[in-house]
Amino acid sequence: MATDKDGITPRAKDYGQWYLDVIKRADLAEHSGVRGCMVIKPHGYAIWEKMQRELDDRFKATGHVNAYFPLLIPISYLSKEEKHAAGFAKECAVVTHHRLKTIDGKVAVDPESLLEEPLIIRPTSETVIWAQYKNWIQSYRDLPLLINQWANVVRWEMRTRLFLRTAEFLWQEGHTAHATEKEAREETWRMLDVYADFAENVMATPVVKGRKSPAERFAGAFETLTIEGMMQDGKALQMGTSHYLGQNFSKAADVQFLNKEGKLEHPHATSWGVTTRLVGALIMTHSDDTGLVLPPKLAPIQVVIVPIHKTDEERVKVVEEARKVAAELKEQGLAVRVDDREGIMPGAKYYEWEAKGVPIRLEIGPKDLEKGSLCLVRRFMAEKPGETPEELRKRRKTFPPRAEAIASIKPTLDAMQKELLERARAFRAARTRVVDTIEDFEAYFKDPNAGFAWVHWAGEAKDEEQMAKRFETSVRCLPFEDQIPADARGEGKCLLTGKPSSQRVVMARAY
Repeated sequence: MATDKDGITPRAKDYGQWYLDVIKRADLAEHSGVRGCMVIKPHGYAIWEKMQRELDDRFKATGHVNAYFPLLIPISYLSKEEKHAAGFAKECAVVTHHRLKTIDGKVAVDPESLLEEPLIIRPTSETVIWAQYKNWIQSYRDLPLLINQWANVVRWEMRTRLFLRTAEFLWQEGHTAHATEKEAREETWRMLDVYADFAENVMATPVVKGRKSPAERFAGAFETLTIEGMMQDGKALQMGTSHYLGQNFSKAADVQFLNKEGKLEHPHATSWGVTTRLVGALIMTHSDDTGLVLPPKLAPIQVVIVPIHKTDEERVKVVEEARKVAAELKEQGLAVRVDDREGIMPGAKYYEWEAKGVPIRLEIGPKDLEKGSLCLVRRFMAEKPGETPEELRKRRKTFPPRAEAIASIKPTLDAMQKELLERARAFRAARTRVVDTIEDFEAYFKDPNAGFAWVHWAGEAKDEEQMAKRFETSVRCLPFEDQIPADARGEGKCLLTGKPSSQRVVMARAY
């Protein structure tokens, strides 16, 4: 467990600092010169790129195509949809001038370059995209229109944290148009299922699928669907949302099409998105006090090979063998790196690659060459009941024959992927309670180990505000029926108001 000034603060001591330490040690990101903005470093961006590829393949498999829309949005576009404008008003960055000049030797805004109309740096793109859809949609034959864009957005957040909440972040935003409400609602559900599949089968992060309460809906939406994950401190993290927007934006942009009966209608819209906050989710779901732990499907480097030698003669032999092993693993489609950097001790390399979350490390030294074996070290291995950290550390390291080791890499990675999901599910189950009274709710959230509470709820927005003030909790979602545990099903009474409640919701503290 790292405790020195350049190491990692233990989770149990300070979870927030642990999170920042993992980011630093894994070399994922750092703060920039602009408050609330971050620089995503190569290793962090490589993880985001793997997420992009996985998601993009899923989007295209469901018929979507990529496009790109402007960063700058005329303020008049935003004001056409009143609820949408109100929802983002406090977070908008506004461009009012278009030129600089030197005044008394200092660079300043040229007062004569005032724009005729202020421009908003996109916080989201519904308004600018639907302004273009007016040119693209005239007939039912033009529908459905299934567009996604990969972009950056700016939301002027007051409290920021790397990856989780930054003033500028990367994301994808899907924007689709449909002839009927039924088709649009089906799209909204379909894309939420895409996100849930990605979260569980790629990120190895279990999620609860459900609807947002009216108070938590996206600004301008009729319905917002969400996936909610639990982090290792018990807090919830909204990991992706999908919105049914009705005809709000098509009416605001005056987009109409001729239906099959020759009558003009406004198309029905959806939007959906995930952001670089998923990198934060990955860190907080799986990592430990040594550093980053990555599911193999998202590891930019799945196997690192470290040659070990003392003499130049040994170096030539072990590096040659390392490159041969790497070539064989690459033929299997694996992402491999040979760390043959000079001037760095093997122990320092081990620490670096463990902190960066590389799933498997192979060590090759002169004795391994003599024996025809490899030293294989797993970054993660599920603990056995009663096992000590030292026993687990020893079990993570094996010395199989060369051919056996190479043949075992893929199955081992698959096992690690599965074990990470199983561990996260077990953790969530251990931090989840069915709660029936406000007294039990209060007692539960006094516990630092509190996580999700399944409660009956029939409150309004003002009631949600009251719960937030008293307990710092929120309604994370109204879960779909198949998401509700057997012991939480059935009707009951709202734990705050006492009103009849048809089903339970998930309440938790959240990021």
